[in-house]
Amino acid sequence: MEAMQAILSRRSIRKYTGKAVSETLINELLQAAMSAPSAGNQQPWHFVVLTDHSLMDQVPQFHPYSTMLKEAALAILVCGDERLQRYEGYWIQDCSAATENLLIAARANGLGAVWLGIYPRPERVDGMRKLLNIPHEITPFALISIGYPAEEKLPASRFDSARIHKNRW
Repeated sequence: MEAMQAILSRRSIRKYTGKAVSETLINELLQAAMSAPSAGNQQPWHFVVLTDHSLMDQVPQFHPYSTMLKEAALAILVCGDERLQRYEGYWIQDCSAATENLLIAARANGLGAVWLGIYPRPERVDGMRKLLNIPHEITPFALISIGYPAEEKLPASRFDSARIHKNRW
């Protein structure tokens, strides 16, 4: 799938077939995530790959919008490491870019995915930290639910020319 097609057709997919995702494909998603731009090229991210449903099934206890994890083949937690940032506060943008790259790569490879926000909700950050034994200096940022889609969503046209300003507001 071409890049623009993957970007324009990417949708939040919450229903999955249950088919396993290969390690090769998981590594490709992680390569895409780690190819994201970052401030000062510091790449202040870490990733936790979850395939253990005894862990994934606990996430809805502290994240009310994560029930699709019960059907997902895996989830990838994007985390920020403030110790790795050169410019304070930019880890959030860096992790956002990595998350979006991962979502687009998933779509391009025939997978469905949905971005589950963790940061800045304290109950979600603390829940992920406790569940996965994440050190305090690492911040859980976003959890991506991933699997082969069991639903098809048409592309949504979100282009709005009224939001474009040239040279001045």
